[in-house]
Order: sequence, then structure tokens, then C-alpha cells
Amino acid sequence: MFRDEAKLKMKAGNGGDGWVSFRREACVPRGGPDGGDGGKGGDVVLIADANYNTLYHLIHQPRFVAQSGEAGYKKNMSGKMGRDMIVRVPIGTLVRDVDKNVLLKDLAREGDRLVVCKGGRGGRGNQNFASSTNQAPRKMVPGGQGEERTIRLELKMIADVGLVGLP
Repeated sequence: MFRDEAKLKMKAGNGGDGWVSFRREACVPRGGPDGGDGGKGGDVVLIADANYNTLYHLIHQPRFVAQSGEAGYKKNMSGKMGRDMIVRVPIGTLVRDVDKNVLLKDLAREGDRLVVCKGGRGGRGNQNFASSTNQAPRKMVPGGQGEERTIRLELKMIADVGLVGLP
């Protein structure tokens, strides 16, 4: 059995920050809070793909980072979610966590997926903190950090033909 290996660093996107904003319109002297929520950070996803035979295409890019979510906007508009980082690997790839030395998953079939790192939660805007006693909150929650992980990919290959002796 031949093994092909690659060690990669993965980082999910951070969540976008919440927004502090107040409604401003003509004839509305004291508009309430209208700060939107931040967007969720993108995940890092491994997908088994039959179009790949080796891990060679991953060796030159040892770090994969998903997109972070955007901050919220005024008028209760939420920020955009970060795009997921999709990494295609050959069928038969073993995914191990380097720090814990644990097998995460064996991507044995076409289309098998594994979310290696989850993106951070989006922050909350000031419209979430409005109440009957605090009608003009100047408070928001920043977005959460995305997960970070170092993984080792091992490709299992079983030879169809074996040579014995000198060719």
C-alpha cells in the first residue's frame, strides 16, 4: 500500500461584527435602533473527488483560509455570510488532526464531505438589545472567531498490479 501525505493548516472565517445605528428619517426625531447583525464566517470543507489521484495539488498551498463574514449595516440589514473554502481531495483520503492525533474521517466515497473548521458566529447589532427600559442601546456584540486546525491528509492507494523480481 502506497501512502501520499500532506500537512495543511486550515482557518475558518471570522463572524462579522454587529452594527450600532439609529433610524434617521424626516419627521421622526428619535428613531429607534436599527443596527443589523454580522454575517457568519465561512467553513473549511473537504470533499472527496474522483478527478484527483494524488495530494500533489495541495502541497504548494499549505494554508487554506475561508472568507470572513461582513459586519451588519443600518436599517436592520445583516452582513453577508463568508464563502466556504472547499478543498477537493482524492477518494480514499484519511483526515487526521495533528494536535490531537485523532482520525477525523475516512473520505472513502465520491462526494463524502467533512467540515474541518466551522466559521465564527455573526455578531449582534444594537436592535437586539432594545427593550422597554433601554430604547436606545449603544451596545453590540462582535463576531466570533473561526476555528483553526492543522490536519494531515493521508492517501490510501492499493496497487492493482505488483512486480516481482527484476523487470
